[in-house]
Amino acid sequence: MDTFVSAIIYITAIGLVCATLLSVLGKIMFVKVDERVQAIRNVMPGANCGACGYSGCDGYAAALVSDGVAANLCPPGGNDLVGQISDIMGIGVGDSVAKKIAIVHCMGETGVMRNKMDYSGIKTCLAAKQLFGGQSACTFGCLGHGDCVASCPSDAICMEKGLARVDTRNCTGCGLCVKACPNDIISIEVDTIAVAVMCKNTEKGAALKDKCSKGCIGCMKCAKECHAQAITVKDFLGVIDYSKCDGCGKCAEVCIKGCIVAR
Repeated sequence: MDTFVSAIIYITAIGLVCATLLSVLGKIMFVKVDERVQAIRNVMPGANCGACGYSGCDGYAAALVSDGVAANLCPPGGNDLVGQISDIMGIGVGDSVAKKIAIVHCMGETGVMRNKMDYSGIKTCLAAKQLFGGQSACTFGCLGHGDCVASCPSDAICMEKGLARVDTRNCTGCGLCVKACPNDIISIEVDTIAVAVMCKNTEKGAALKDKCSKGCIGCMKCAKECHAQAITVKDFLGVIDYSKCDGCGKCAEVCIKGCIVAR
């Protein structure tokens, strides 16, 4: 009995000592957090997409307060968030946020891109890519299993005829779909771009010809017709320099495969 009582006393004493130490250490090591950080965090969209250049919403909120970074770095939050951050920080509104959207650089829907096999494995793009690059003959295009759809917090992407489609009205430009796509065919661009090359295949035209009827064959017609010299052909694929593009749309008009589209 004495042993039992002694054990209880010892355990109680140890508990009291630990509680006291934790209390003292909590006060010694307490780091005061600026209330503005939490206030900003509360008005953020919470996508944690990293489009701002920070690890997530927490990192960006902390940087806004401690480092005074720009308030317009969050595409999902848009200009409404800029105004809210400015109010919390007590600063001028500053530059607005340019609306950004996701673009799927592929036109290989059912009937356009030829399949090389029937795929019956795990229905994700990442899994399909591990098996000879997926079921499509073109291994550079949309894999068609919707990893981007699952990653989108805005329900802005859907699958139609085996191809990912973006509803630009709902897209916030967060970039999570870019990270989710194992074929790297999605990019984030400002909503004002006039044209886009809807292909990522870098094979020679002869090799692509029987795989996709709308793939870029590197014929150079777009580059030759572009008076602004905004288009070059690299690795048999047209590439647009949007800093030079004036939106004339001539490249889309002369593209013999129809893979450059006007927006």
